[in-house]
Amino acid sequence: MTTEYHDDAEDDSNSFWTKDQRPVSISGASVSRRWLFPGLAAAFTLLLLIIIGAIGGSTTNRLWTVENKVSNLTEALITAQKLAQDASKDVQRLKFSVENNKDQLGSVSEALKQLSTLDSISRSVNKLKCSLERLTNNGTAGNTCCPAGWENFETSCYYFASNSLSWDKARDWCNGHDSHLVILQTEKEWRFVISRAAGLFHWIGLTDERTGKWEWVNLTPYIMNRSRWMPGQPDAWTNHGLGPGDEDCAHIHYDGRLNDLHCSQKLRYICQKHGIRS
Repeated sequence: MTTEYHDDAEDDSNSFWTKDQRPVSISGASVSRRWLFPGLAAAFTLLLLIIIGAIGGSTTNRLWTVENKVSNLTEALITAQKLAQDASKDVQRLKFSVENNKDQLGSVSEALKQLSTLDSISRSVNKLKCSLERLTNNGTAGNTCCPAGWENFETSCYYFASNSLSWDKARDWCNGHDSHLVILQTEKEWRFVISRAAGLFHWIGLTDERTGKWEWVNLTPYIMNRSRWMPGQPDAWTNHGLGPGDEDCAHIHYDGRLNDLHCSQKLRYICQKHGIRS
């Protein structure tokens, strides 16, 4: 009976240790599977966070760009509003100025009317002067009447200025008085003008400034006659020190002959216009 007991004990012992080895193997596989899913979940979560972070960064940049544009537009609107306010103030000031100057504008308009009236009176005086001269001449037909201060010769009136102007200013003055710088076509006209120039320099309506060729102010060509010019003239001198250009304008010299000068020089001048038939 002792032998059987030990045999059973050995059998039971072998059976016990054999059973214990199987659960150990099964437990290791279970542990591996248990940690696999949380690891995958953690990796997926990390990947998702990275993607969200990247998207969030791009969105942040876009929002920052939009914010800058909105800020710039806001500043532009504020500037435009300020300009509009300033313009409105300028308009108000101009309106106020116009309102205040209405009286002055009315005075200017009245002055212009008075000048027009004076011009009309002057014309009437000239006509009256012509009528008196006609009566003085016993009503002789064919007489020419000139405004006060102008001298008559044949059918023209001549104004011998006592002040000095540049050639251009003299031309403009004559044009503003219904006349032009004198144009001399006949020998009689030359003699009359030279005799009245009284040994003083006077501009006449002769220039080569426009084309380089001498012509009268009415653009008719001038026929060169050297005997009417000072010796060696015209010489188109350029060392005058009076600015660009040479001597493009003609004047009557002391002795009645012609000379060319720079047009900016200030001389007396002679205007000419048709007289009023009396």
